[in-house]
Amino acid sequence: MGLLDIVPAGVITGDNVKKLFDYAQEHHFAIPAINCTSSSTVNAALEAARDQKTPLIIQFSNGGAAFYAGKGISNKDQQASILGSIAGAYHVRSVAKHYGIPVVLHSDHCAKELLPWLDGMLSADEAYFKDHGEPLFSSHMIDLSADPKEENIRITKQYFERCAPMKLWLEMEIGITGGEEDGVNNESADKDALYTPSEDVFEVYQALSPIAPYFSIAAAFGNVHGVYKPGNVVLRPELLEQHQQYVRKHADLDKKHPLYLVFHGGSGSTEEEIKTAVSYGVVKMNVDTDTQYAYLAGVRDFVLENKNRLMSQVGDLSKGDDDDTPNKKFYDPRNWIRHGEKTMYKRVQQANTDLGNVNTL
Repeated sequence: MGLLDIVPAGVITGDNVKKLFDYAQEHHFAIPAINCTSSSTVNAALEAARDQKTPLIIQFSNGGAAFYAGKGISNKDQQASILGSIAGAYHVRSVAKHYGIPVVLHSDHCAKELLPWLDGMLSADEAYFKDHGEPLFSSHMIDLSADPKEENIRITKQYFERCAPMKLWLEMEIGITGGEEDGVNNESADKDALYTPSEDVFEVYQALSPIAPYFSIAAAFGNVHGVYKPGNVVLRPELLEQHQQYVRKHADLDKKHPLYLVFHGGSGSTEEEIKTAVSYGVVKMNVDTDTQYAYLAGVRDFVLENKNRLMSQVGDLSKGDDDDTPNKKFYDPRNWIRHGEKTMYKRVQQANTDLGNVNTL
């Protein structure tokens, strides 16, 4: 029995998200969560997953969502981020089923100052749920890791209580992911804060598990956003197994890996580090920095290769005034944007390969 015998193609929610993550743990793979900023990046990621026969997570960050709505729209009171997330969600819902793969539709890091963004998305979820019996999104992430632990857990619990009636998944972070991403800056964080104690993870489990099973935890094990030179980041994925066994023991559970864990700051990680993390129950790994660069590379290389055709609408500059050939086929966005999609496509497929997520349908 394959994954598509268990969950449908298209955007999945509720119990189907849980079935997907259970299937991933059982079959020892994880799913890349690709940060997208446009319909083009969404489509490239979906195409890559379709061709490898894999599930996929599409996610929007606060800044990425605002960009999706358009830089001409003010983001006062998170207006643009709310609009962009909802627009992106409807785009994904419209096309995902036609790619024939299960897709988790997710929003990324929501820090305390960005909670109005999450409130806006939840209102859209509740309206969609009223009409369709499921939320618009599959899941959201609330990230209060920079706040005191007690406050982090208390507010996360409040939001989870709002999500639970819709079976809407909630991802939370305990411990800090270093570096900087999309305006959330932890570059000066205490290095000890980059390694979450198992006791803290268990506190999260105790607070959320009585409400519903639809939650995952991003527990820090040295993760850092961005790409750094080898040796600058010290990952300790063995901590993830310690968290699993601590919760299993103290909650008296039978399941080997009772937690659904998330790997943040995965760019630049070694294949062995990723494989080890997956073996300890990681079901999702965020991919953003590397796919950004990959998309650029395709556009960049096309521009450099055809620069003499891109400096004017007519003629090749290297041939002087003698050439009057139209250059539309070169400067048409459908051409150079497609080159960015092709190189991003390859990087998404690399992420799937690293996570063991190939031919998993």
